[in-house]
Amino acid sequence: MNIAPLLLAQAAKPTLKRILESGYDFDLIDAHYFYPDGVAAVLLGKYFNKPVTITARGSDINLLPKYRWPRKWIHWASSRASAMITVCEALKQEIGRLDVDESRVITLRNGVDLKKFYPPEDRETERARLGLNNFTLLSVGNLIPLKGHHLVIEAVAQLPEVTLLIAGNGPEKTALENLARKLGVNDRVKILGSIPHDQLRQYYGAADALVLASSREGWANVLLESMACGTPVLATNVSGTPEVVTAPEAGSLINERSVEGIVGAVKTLRTTTRDRIKTRQFAERFSWDETTQGQLQLFNRILGSRTS
Repeated sequence: MNIAPLLLAQAAKPTLKRILESGYDFDLIDAHYFYPDGVAAVLLGKYFNKPVTITARGSDINLLPKYRWPRKWIHWASSRASAMITVCEALKQEIGRLDVDESRVITLRNGVDLKKFYPPEDRETERARLGLNNFTLLSVGNLIPLKGHHLVIEAVAQLPEVTLLIAGNGPEKTALENLARKLGVNDRVKILGSIPHDQLRQYYGAADALVLASSREGWANVLLESMACGTPVLATNVSGTPEVVTAPEAGSLINERSVEGIVGAVKTLRTTTRDRIKTRQFAERFSWDETTQGQLQLFNRILGSRTS
């Protein structure tokens, strides 16, 4: 793990050399994820004498620093990057706990592509096409323990006439299938596998709620994608999630990451009048325009300081 940034930088170096030799002189290296990508970017920046920005997105800051070498590399890169970006305030606070100078960190939250994710024209037709009759929950994410799919399956066992669709693949697939079978809900739990990003919209739009039961997140894109399709979310109150779910039309936070917490949140949602138009309108506050402008301003400031 400790040489991953070195290998990544070495692999990228010939390509960057060819770009420069072709006559195209890039101004700045913009890296996403602190480790190994951000570290490799700083190594390349030193070699090519280019400024570097690094964006922290989640596990690169709230998980990897628990390991000795990634933590050392992240600290090294943070002291040499021209600026750092986090996708939520919670990650900015996490970076501060790594002894990184927070004055060099700005928050530019993720947005959502409102032209790609939007409500279905005829939701009932979409639901019929997918064979959905029950109240339907959707979970989207890798099939790994931290995503909490097992908790949602256990919750469904306590929620009659509720169907769960899980979009994702991963090492827990067999265990999750066995759990659903053991609890007698395998007819109401459907693991769809990986769904192409451009096809997720139909599932978001057909579902009654998105459930995200993660133990940690940065700024989960699936939350805004679901809202943009008019579907409210139920999400554990962790990391940057409370910065997204800030109004009733967005959905609600699950304050207790447990089966009981999920069951309670679903029951409350089912007894609440939901306005899918207002959910879409909430998501429209999170277009990429503001974030893009923030990045451009940051890049221009960095480049301006090098020429002044």
